[in-house]
Amino acid sequence: MNLNIEVNNNILEARQGDTILDALNRHGMSVPTLCHMKGLIPTGSCRMCVVEVEGRRNLVPACSEPITDGMRIKTHSNRVVESRKTIVELLLSNHPDDCLYCERNGSCELQNLAEDLNVRERRISGNKNNYKLDVSSASIVRDPAKCILCGRCVRVCEEIEGVSAIDFVGRGSKTLINTSFNHGLNLSTCVNCGQCIMVCPTGALKEKPHITEIKDTLGNPKKTVVVQYAPSITVSFAEEFGMKPGQNVIGLLNAALRRIGFDYVFDTSFSADLTIMEEASELVHRITNGGTLPMITSCCPGWVKYAEEFGHDILPNLSSCKSPQQMMGAIIKSYFAQVEGIAPEDIYSVSIMPCTAKKFEQQREEMTQNGISDVDAVLTTRELVRLIRLFGIDINKLEPEIADSPLGTRSSAGKIFGASGGVMEAAIRTAHFLITGKEMVKFQVRAVRGLEGRKEARVKVGDLEVGVAVVSGLKNASVLLDEIRNGRSDIHFIEVMACPGGCINGGGQPIGTDEEAVKARMASLYDIDEKDAIKVSHKNPYIVELYDKFLGKPLGHKSHQLLHTHYQKREVH
Repeated sequence: MNLNIEVNNNILEARQGDTILDALNRHGMSVPTLCHMKGLIPTGSCRMCVVEVEGRRNLVPACSEPITDGMRIKTHSNRVVESRKTIVELLLSNHPDDCLYCERNGSCELQNLAEDLNVRERRISGNKNNYKLDVSSASIVRDPAKCILCGRCVRVCEEIEGVSAIDFVGRGSKTLINTSFNHGLNLSTCVNCGQCIMVCPTGALKEKPHITEIKDTLGNPKKTVVVQYAPSITVSFAEEFGMKPGQNVIGLLNAALRRIGFDYVFDTSFSADLTIMEEASELVHRITNGGTLPMITSCCPGWVKYAEEFGHDILPNLSSCKSPQQMMGAIIKSYFAQVEGIAPEDIYSVSIMPCTAKKFEQQREEMTQNGISDVDAVLTTRELVRLIRLFGIDINKLEPEIADSPLGTRSSAGKIFGASGGVMEAAIRTAHFLITGKEMVKFQVRAVRGLEGRKEARVKVGDLEVGVAVVSGLKNASVLLDEIRNGRSDIHFIEVMACPGGCINGGGQPIGTDEEAVKARMASLYDIDEKDAIKVSHKNPYIVELYDKFLGKPLGHKSHQLLHTHYQKREVH
């Protein structure tokens, strides 16, 4: 049922059940918000989105007020604008005045609101908050002094990820967002996914920086500095340089990284192929030998830590495979070091990831060989952009270059890892070949594609019918795991990604990413898959060569030594 409303003297059509904000957005009109999160039940707590409704004494929040037929609304009356301006001034009254040094200078929603509402003087003064930085986490830095209590980080952590590592603590003017018992984030249930950073409107949350360490090492002539980049990086970072969302600029990225001074540039999609060789072999082994099922992917370090904390009973279900980041790191410091005649300890290995949890994964004790870490430092997509700008590189003027060999060639199966469902689809393609000796007639498994938080399919593999499920957002994973605990047995293989939509929407991606940009990134990855000649990991010639010359065979002794690991129970305090 359609309803008619009047907005700023214009007659507009709205739908039954719309909020005022829904109707305004549909017609290309916007009001500012701070606490609102698309897809979650509105709270109306920040009052930034208030509008004037004829017949109502008080201003009403657009995000939670339902539309009624004939409603007459003013979105920017003097009363409304002055109310919003006062809210911003109150938030600024005790906010740190360090915008020039802040991580979010230029991408801060509070800063933008102050600009839009013409806040040009301090009319309200308050005592500055004297909170300490929390730098205890390997992935995330918290600055409570910059927190404006919008609650978005709390909601994404609880309602999307099901982790609840942070919450509102205290009352009145003493309220802040904190962990249980005021512990550091490293002692909380935080899984390092970084989705809190993505929704934070200010600089209260950011990734643990690795830029300075990397820059210093690039200037060390005793170190061979290598870099790898994840599949989703090439279709996301260029947005920060004014290019359209989803544009694949892999050649320009290779060139930019060499201009920065990296000695070798590798594509992590290669080790995604390697992961598939091991993971698909492990799946086939479990299915044909009565192993623990369903097998669950272990590529996402946020998910792995979640399982270690909340899913002790399902740890045997996790694949023992390291993630592509760690596999690439292990191969660089073994095979590559051997080929190039470089001592592993003289290699400094950097990865560029769409993910903050990779910083945690990189420093795990399990990710070392003879005391040498597989990966030494991790940059997020955001840090990559800052590094490119720091070195004064104009990517629009670069000529495309290819990645280095012998670890530079990938299949498109390795490339689609960046999207939720990509790992599953790539694994199915190779598992089908390993079981039947034949390629799939159609490589595309469309049932596991898309941004839905949960996708399921039945896949015919020879005489077997394999049940598969793909979930993103750890709350969705929790629901599926409860079904399995309660006796569901028709699913054999599960892909889990902590970030909704997968790595294309990771916690290290550009701030301000909207759903359309995520869709464009996903579409770009699948377009690459459609056009590339090699669509399966087991036909990547460099993967075949790696096994022939070095690893032997999937699940073999050397593969287990370098490419597999184990996980541990973590007590939640």
